[in-house]
Amino acid sequence: MAQLYVINSEQKKKPFSFWKVYRSVRRAGSSPEVAQRIASQIKREAFAGMTTDQIFKRVRQLLLKEEPRSALKFSLKEGMRKLGPTGFAFEKYIGEIFLRMGYKVKLNQQVPGYCCRFYEIDFIAQKGNLVYVGECKFHHLPGRKVHSDVALSNYARFLDIKKSGYLNSTRGRILKSILVTNTKFTTKAIDYSRCVGVELLGWNYPRNKGLEYLIETYQLYPITILPSWKKSWSEIFVQRKMMLAQDILKIDPKKFSKKTKIPQNKIEKLRKEAEILLG
Repeated sequence: MAQLYVINSEQKKKPFSFWKVYRSVRRAGSSPEVAQRIASQIKREAFAGMTTDQIFKRVRQLLLKEEPRSALKFSLKEGMRKLGPTGFAFEKYIGEIFLRMGYKVKLNQQVPGYCCRFYEIDFIAQKGNLVYVGECKFHHLPGRKVHSDVALSNYARFLDIKKSGYLNSTRGRILKSILVTNTKFTTKAIDYSRCVGVELLGWNYPRNKGLEYLIETYQLYPITILPSWKKSWSEIFVQRKMMLAQDILKIDPKKFSKKTKIPQNKIEKLRKEAEILLG
């Protein structure tokens, strides 16, 4: 059989892979049997020039029929992109993840440098004597990556902050730089950051311990993963520090509807979806 090519998010031709579909369904928590059935169905339906976005939507459609919870988890990457487009909500979301992991977190801090008067820092996270100086890079378009120029500027700024002595004034404090993204890092960005000791957190990086791993381990799914979520509600939820799907389960739909003017039935629908997602 002739090789079948599909179009990825970067508008490049790539050979269709049954196993990529299978693994992506398995990562969403589906059984091997369901993943096999869905991957086989996609293989039968695939055509030359089919986009990976079309494949994604069809997989999600099939998953909804088989395993609704896995279908919701399958939408994680898309839900992350909905946190934008400015990246401000993404910073709050990352701050929320570090909080749930036991860190003390401060967002959007002005920190003095040695050569520059001050820098805008996305977040500072501290646990014990470890202090992370965090930079967030958010992309709302699929296929985008964090390149080496971002890694270079991030480390240069960190060195200037470190030299000022402002954050490491306490004896025994370990100061580290961390670069966080909702997408992937290029190989050059990874190699450089590893060489200079900067920690990276992104999609599937560190391998098998990336951002999606933390989200799934701690059940820190963004509220934007829920199918009934509306972009127009973003400010309402951000103001109330409700960034996670699990936050929906803590509210009284009737009272919340009165305060926010969001119809009660819409909030109850979000709540039902959150219950399915979180099991």
